[in-house]
Amino acid sequence: MSATSPKVPKPSDPQLVRRSQSSAREAWRMFEIIAEFVTATERLQTIQPAVAIFGSARVTPDHAYYHMAEDIAKRLSEAGFSVISGGGPGIMEAANRGAFAGASPSVGLNIQLPHEQSANRYQDIAHTFQHFFARKVMFVKMSCAFVMMPGGFGTLDELMEVLTLVQTAKIRPVPVILMGGKFWDGLLDWIRGTLREEGMIGVDDPQLLRVIDDPQKVVEAIFEHYQSRGFEPSPSEREAELAL
Repeated sequence: MSATSPKVPKPSDPQLVRRSQSSAREAWRMFEIIAEFVTATERLQTIQPAVAIFGSARVTPDHAYYHMAEDIAKRLSEAGFSVISGGGPGIMEAANRGAFAGASPSVGLNIQLPHEQSANRYQDIAHTFQHFFARKVMFVKMSCAFVMMPGGFGTLDELMEVLTLVQTAKIRPVPVILMGGKFWDGLLDWIRGTLREEGMIGVDDPQLLRVIDDPQKVVEAIFEHYQSRGFEPSPSEREAELAL
């Protein structure tokens, strides 16, 4: 064998064994992800129509945002919508608490995090995810409207993801409603100003968002959106959502 020939690893080579073990773990992880989607779909298939409410985990029960989220959630529940939250504290707890006192299911899609996230007790249906992206897909697939309360990076992430999916027609047009108007002023100025003026978004894209602070008007806006078409996605919209 030439002195310059590459060394072929033996089957017992520790490096080869580690690679093989890593590949096996990755393969099994894919089955875990598939199982997570299947389990969540079976568990949540009866909750529609549903509205997702997002917001900060750090808001305390004495905060005005907490009371606003609890109020809108109860109104939505009484109007026939299941209410979905992230299942944790803060705004999530307020949303579940309001829905829990209403007529329709209070749903929590929880996830284990190193801090902040612990399941609240106001849930008729509680489902815990291992993977963030699987959880986010189920939020989108199960919700016919999104109410965004003030929040941090997680809330902004959910907001931008929903806007992107609507903008790119990966999901049907849905109401995306911001509550707590003053909190969103800076972001809306940037979207309507910098993003639109520099051509980073379409001229009409800011209209994908609505600011409504009156809880009853939020409920009315959702009904108005679906008045002419119903809450069920069309066959083409359902097909598009399969590619999320």
